[in-house]
Amino acid sequence: MRRGRAFYRDVVTLALPIVAQNLITTSLGLIDTFMVGALGEAPLAAVTIANIPVFVIQLVIFGLQSGSSVLISQYWGKGDTDSINRVIGVGCYVAGAISLLFALAMCGFPRQLMGLLTNDPNLAELAAVYARIVGPSYILNSITGVYVGAHRSMEHPRLGLMIFSISMCTNTFLNWVLIFGNLGAPRLGVTGAATATFLSRVVEFLAMALYAFGNRRFHLRPGLALRPGTELLWRFLRYSGPVVVNETLWGLGTSLYKVVMGHMEGSTEILAARALAGNIEDICTVAIFAISGTTAIIVGREIGAGQGRESVYQAGAAMDTLALLCGGVIGLLLTAAAWWVLPWAVYPRFLLSGTASKTATMMLTFTGVFLALRAFNSNNTVGVLRGGGDVRAAMRIDILPLWCVALPLAALFGLVLKWGIFWVYVGITMEQLTKFGAGVRRFRSRVWINDITHA
Repeated sequence: MRRGRAFYRDVVTLALPIVAQNLITTSLGLIDTFMVGALGEAPLAAVTIANIPVFVIQLVIFGLQSGSSVLISQYWGKGDTDSINRVIGVGCYVAGAISLLFALAMCGFPRQLMGLLTNDPNLAELAAVYARIVGPSYILNSITGVYVGAHRSMEHPRLGLMIFSISMCTNTFLNWVLIFGNLGAPRLGVTGAATATFLSRVVEFLAMALYAFGNRRFHLRPGLALRPGTELLWRFLRYSGPVVVNETLWGLGTSLYKVVMGHMEGSTEILAARALAGNIEDICTVAIFAISGTTAIIVGREIGAGQGRESVYQAGAAMDTLALLCGGVIGLLLTAAAWWVLPWAVYPRFLLSGTASKTATMMLTFTGVFLALRAFNSNNTVGVLRGGGDVRAAMRIDILPLWCVALPLAALFGLVLKWGIFWVYVGITMEQLTKFGAGVRRFRSRVWINDITHA
């Protein structure tokens, strides 16, 4: 759909800092993978297992960010900063409570939890060491994420870029010191990686707190944030609750893919390949998720500012098209790199075996071929439908293909029929194919366009 130059200038202005922020946070994971991978396949696979519950926590935080954005972007369009303070307060309460539960499980029962995720006792033991240390850090990270996400919805995405740059630099330096025993520190290996992550989250939180109480663009009012009121609480639960449930169920579902892999023959090689392929995949999707985040801001702002339904629809169509094209281009580049660049330029640096290297290439090929479809689906559900307040439909479209189609097929192929990791990925791919048809129908109906601040 054609839009004026001012529209796309606005998209670029909002999207570029989000791309940079996402690239930094993703690079943090890649650096961790690279440094831990230097210890061998077993430590790399163990950290992959331990990060499964961490991945769920992060998705819950993203769900809170995304759910809050539904309200905050529309309140920002109206200039209602008091309500934004209340939304931030509710988000921090919910994020803190959920991440506390995860932290207690990871600290109190790490061996039992890791034992559920793999049938290899050695991997479970090593993963438990990492999980026990890392778990509490995400209480702080969740609160930071809610505040940063609020500023993104208020068209200030550079805050996340600044704070997570500090976090990445801290984590990288401490990894170098603690994993390998530099500057006179003991060589701690996986324990060092976990400690570095914990300390970087503490620094990240402190940086956020200093900014929050010194920022003049948006005045944080603790009285409103700490006592948001029942009316705002129920509105938050109505529109943000389904998003949190959405991201939690999606995170659990996608994490179960790794559980399936962890119970297959050759699980150590498969999980090591997945650790590397997953980080490369994350780097390749930073622009896609930035477009989705930008779409949610634009759609919510236009609805809040009182733009007509057709104008909002056209904006959504333009952003869906942009996401599709972006995913297609990146997917082609990733597929080519998976066959002709990564096997000799990257895989040897992670000490992957021949089997693990071939598995990583196969995983990345699947990702690249279907990346355009994934980009459209992500933007349509996270950006357009959620930004328009149609959170329940977005939840159904996002969750049902995963839990009712893709996950059962992956488990059937990998654990029952024992057809191997290739067929597991065939099952995983069915999520995107199923999601596409349902998403297009919902978008064309236009029923997703809602002013939820008056609901």
